[in-house]
Amino acid sequence: MSGPLDEVVLAEPRGFCAGVDRAIEIVERALEKFGAPIYVRHEIVHNTYVVNDLKAKGAIFIEDLADVPPGATLVFSAHGVSQAVRREAAQRGFSVFDATCPLVTKVHVEVAKLHKEGYDFIMIGHKGHPEVEGTMGQLSEGIHLVEDVQDVEHLQVAQDERLAVVTQTTLSVDDAAEILAAVKRRFPRVREPKQQDICYATQNRQDAVKVLAPQVDVLVVVGSPTSSNSNRLRELAQRLGTEAYMVDAPEDLRPAWFEGKKRVGLTAGASAPDVLVQQVIERLRALGAVSVRKMKGVEETTHFPLPKGLK
Repeated sequence: MSGPLDEVVLAEPRGFCAGVDRAIEIVERALEKFGAPIYVRHEIVHNTYVVNDLKAKGAIFIEDLADVPPGATLVFSAHGVSQAVRREAAQRGFSVFDATCPLVTKVHVEVAKLHKEGYDFIMIGHKGHPEVEGTMGQLSEGIHLVEDVQDVEHLQVAQDERLAVVTQTTLSVDDAAEILAAVKRRFPRVREPKQQDICYATQNRQDAVKVLAPQVDVLVVVGSPTSSNSNRLRELAQRLGTEAYMVDAPEDLRPAWFEGKKRVGLTAGASAPDVLVQQVIERLRALGAVSVRKMKGVEETTHFPLPKGLK
């Protein structure tokens, strides 16, 4: 399949998921309704283009609530926040709109409910990721983070009579399954969620890469370095033996990646806008790609309503 660059094959589905769509719309509606500035705790979604676009419209991104003036309008990012952040926002008297993805909120609700029933938790996720900090921050104690199988082997829990497992929504489906299997080996009675926590969009984008990667010489993932789900797409392709690169913008593409490559696969993480995908396609055309073909894939119809006060 070597030769001059010829065809771009688009993954399906790719790009924005329902939770990201909703989060961005919350910030845009708040700006329209209340005027700038609107404060947002943490990047609304992990994408440079989206954040810069909203900054230009009057959003101010902060990490510390002390940087928000009293009485301001504050939006929580799609990744969710801890109970401590919620309490502080209430104490400071902000008008709050919560853009937490409903699929992340589902995990928070599950944790709160089982905690009342006396459960402790094991969370599978990436240390330091805002979603993990938000979910673990639903409780003041009794929730343990594991990042890999080794962590599971070394884990010390206070009790294993009532132990439940939850996961970050944007993990590698295969990695999470492997870590979950290790958890179940060590704690056979562990309670699993009724439906897995990894979200439909993460699963669908990974499934699409599994189909696409073997058909192409090189795969490009559009996504920002901080985007967990985008990084997983790149790793997955590499694991399947396909060269893969992640780009935040079309100018990140390197002509050397495509030398002697005929067919390029293209996908985008759940926080990457389609405008960037189109710009990357234009750049690939400039590098010699003649045709663009869309692979068959799952059609996503999930839609989440906006919070009260913004409809």
